[in-house]
Amino acid sequence: WVPVSLASLYAAIELNGVQVAQSKQAFEWGRRAAHDAGRVGLQATASKASSSAAAETVVQWLPRQTQTLDDLIAHRTALLLDYGGKRNGALLAKRYQSLLARVRGSEASSDKLLRAVATQYFRLLAVKDEWEVARLYAAPEFAAQLKETFEGDIKLHFHLGVWPFARIDKATGHPIKAELGTWVMPVFKVMAKLRGLRGSLVDPFRRNEERVLANQLLAQYEADMDEALAKLTTSNIHAVTQLANLPEKIRGYGHVRATSAQGVNPERLSLKMSL
Repeated sequence: WVPVSLASLYAAIELNGVQVAQSKQAFEWGRRAAHDAGRVGLQATASKASSSAAAETVVQWLPRQTQTLDDLIAHRTALLLDYGGKRNGALLAKRYQSLLARVRGSEASSDKLLRAVATQYFRLLAVKDEWEVARLYAAPEFAAQLKETFEGDIKLHFHLGVWPFARIDKATGHPIKAELGTWVMPVFKVMAKLRGLRGSLVDPFRRNEERVLANQLLAQYEADMDEALAKLTTSNIHAVTQLANLPEKIRGYGHVRATSAQGVNPERLSLKMSL
């Protein structure tokens, strides 16, 4: 299931140098559980019952916890407030809640459809653009995670594929990421504080290809949901839910994301025709 060889994955764990033996053991138990979870459960129970297993680690398997719809919506709303900053965050949260209220208010709606919109609409509203990357790196949680994971002096290297750092590959026409050092961290901190400029006339990134595509996909999703909700019935709710979930298939960044969006469009048009 992991698109990396076992030898390469173990080598990466060793290079990371943090709890190497424990990390390898955890991954190995994960492989066994994926192959035969029932047998793994029996082994864990047997280890716990054995008096000679005092020095062994007992693996406890717990059911996956799924957020309730209200928890999911509250969590994504809070993230939008952080994403946009004081003023823009409130506008994004209001925009998010407005569409969800319309979905919830439809007589033919379902929890599955509401969860799809709550998840995918958030992804389109809070794209990981230049301002968001800066905010995440400048967040205290990132510094705390580094301190917890590594010891001693740390040198950070960032690979950025945006203006003004990226170069253009003459053969493909696609951007090539540039490697930057720790000096860029103060820039991230300034950008994090100024993220309210996102989309304004003084936003230096507002006309780049990634932002144009992000705005197009967002407007397209809102228009599709307007049309779908107006036609929503118990007989077509499955198609509407599929349409609401389509952004999940749009992955990557830059030209990769653009190609992904083009690949999804035929399915989008087919679903709209079926409404």
